[in-house]
Amino acid sequence: MDNLSNTEESNYDLYQPSPSQSTAETPGYSPMSTRDSFAYSRTYSESSVFSDRIITDDNTSYCSEPSPSSHAFGTKQRKRLVGDMETLDPDLEMMKERFSKLLLGEDMSGSGKGVCTAVTISNSITNLYATVFGHNLKLAPLKPEKKAMWKKEMNCLLSVCDFIVELIPAKSQTVHMGSALEVMETRVRADIYINLPALRKLDAMLLEILDSFQDTEFWYAEQGSMSSNSRFGSFRGVIVQRKEDKWWLPVPCVSNEGLSEKSRKHLQHKRACANQIHKAAMAINGSILSEMEIPESYMSSLPKSGRSSLGDSIYNFMSSKDKFTPEYLLNHLKITSEHEALELADRVEASMYTWRRKACMSHSKTSWDMVKDYMSENDRTDKNHTLAERAETLLFYLKQRYPGLSQTTLDICKIQFNSDVGQAILESYSRVLEGLAFNIVAWIDDVIYVDSTMRDQEQEETNCK
Repeated sequence: MDNLSNTEESNYDLYQPSPSQSTAETPGYSPMSTRDSFAYSRTYSESSVFSDRIITDDNTSYCSEPSPSSHAFGTKQRKRLVGDMETLDPDLEMMKERFSKLLLGEDMSGSGKGVCTAVTISNSITNLYATVFGHNLKLAPLKPEKKAMWKKEMNCLLSVCDFIVELIPAKSQTVHMGSALEVMETRVRADIYINLPALRKLDAMLLEILDSFQDTEFWYAEQGSMSSNSRFGSFRGVIVQRKEDKWWLPVPCVSNEGLSEKSRKHLQHKRACANQIHKAAMAINGSILSEMEIPESYMSSLPKSGRSSLGDSIYNFMSSKDKFTPEYLLNHLKITSEHEALELADRVEASMYTWRRKACMSHSKTSWDMVKDYMSENDRTDKNHTLAERAETLLFYLKQRYPGLSQTTLDICKIQFNSDVGQAILESYSRVLEGLAFNIVAWIDDVIYVDSTMRDQEQEETNCK
């Protein structure tokens, strides 16, 4: 019997899971716990489906064929466990879909022509934002199912950042010969470690702002749902004229007396908060985009001269020996729409990198390496350097004057060719939060504008009487 006991123990040790299959190395990816996974192990079941035990003359041996009854029992147990797992985890299908798209690179044909993982995750965050917030065009709390979808799927997409790590020195140990040994440990990469918690906080604050508009003194009417003879017809004409390029947006309405003082203060406070969130998200997005490498395809498409990109009038103003004032230049250009502002931003940005490339032409490096080393290695008295600095200043003032400006050609090119997963997540997350904050500010401005219009009309009617 002692031999039998020893044989059982040795066979049990023989079929222990290998270290490569340990759950400690793959946290968060196993659909079941460690105990559940052992249900599929041949050595864990009391009725082993591997063989039936036969004892002959104090020697333990095993049959080469499994027991039919044990095999049937194991099959039923596996089916029951899989069915229970799918029942208890309603998010399993969503996880399968996300995982499949990441592996296929959004190429459902499976032919390997999909985009890289970074672009896939960036598109997933953008599409999720459009799905959740695309129909929420007013100051109102999100529907519970939409909010749950946003939190659940964002947590799934952002979980990738937990495994983007870098090595940092943890502590120093002294070994037996007196020499010091530095021990390294892993930590989430620096840019993710700094920016991701901030973005999560901004996300929660924006949802809190929307939740605060639950019981309001204003309401919304769809475009064209009110007749021109209604009591709100007068100010609706003003709003439609103000937003004629966005006719699909619902129109805010208030009573003839306007909003109460408490409601106006609440709107102004939330507007200030949303405006600060917008600035913070825009700053994070700008810093991430600036860290992305400039694709060689963009550098090769730059014009030969910055003057041909900007035009003679702007070039003459920028190359003047007088003090450069970008505000005066923008006022002189008389930009009438954001489309013109975006076109000018593309031209200024292209000329800026054209001048930087010329200033670094003497270095035998790639285009992006030349741009990175430009600030440290270039002669500050060079004319191309001066023009590049002025173009950068003009671009900064242009974006400050038009905060809702769309992404430039360079930004789109960076996102399209970016292969860094961490940067892709931070850029897309900050971009959608920036857009949501901007929309909230615009919606609050609409309500404040309507309230101001109604109070002015009420005052005029009172004066007429």
